[in-house]
Amino acid sequence: MIFFIYLYTCIVVSAGNSALTFVLFYNRRCLKISKQELQINEDIRDKEILVIDADGTKLGTMSAKDAQKLAFDQDLDLVKIAPQATPPVCRIMDYGKYCFEQAKREKEARKNQKVVSIKEIRMFSTIDTHDFETKVNQAVKFLQSGDKLKVSVRFRKRAIAHPELGSELLDRFKEALSDAGTVDKPAKMEGRSIVMFVNPKTNK
Repeated sequence: MIFFIYLYTCIVVSAGNSALTFVLFYNRRCLKISKQELQINEDIRDKEILVIDADGTKLGTMSAKDAQKLAFDQDLDLVKIAPQATPPVCRIMDYGKYCFEQAKREKEARKNQKVVSIKEIRMFSTIDTHDFETKVNQAVKFLQSGDKLKVSVRFRKRAIAHPELGSELLDRFKEALSDAGTVDKPAKMEGRSIVMFVNPKTNK
């Protein structure tokens, strides 16, 4: 959603439940709350900077004050884009437009990201056939949704003396999931449980 408010012009870019990016324009300046803070206009106080014009032309080195005057004469902003350089590099640009386009790019990047979560299936070594089949069906649904899977078999009381029963159960489980997933990490003991990780199968 985008709100435009005059006097103070505020652009709020929202991406679902993601964090909001606020861009506030006031007195020719663009103040942005984001991951990267850039020095602009009067905040740049270096004695000497390398200046690049809006079209990419290098204007050479000059004082920050002279560069700010050049930017304001073009109704643009002076933005420090490479503070670590010697001398620091500043560019003349429409910083408000830059902020908005940057927020749009970040929103698109988040939209294209696929979040993979890890679902867990828990069983006991003495599980019966019906419960086993229910767990398999649940696991298949998780894998088909693109989620990774952690399958654990817990040993009750004296059953810990027979870890081979858990290994055999996981082998059966792995076989039942063969069409939907592949084992990422072999089964291993974690306390009183034996655990295996399964990745969803990718369609080639």
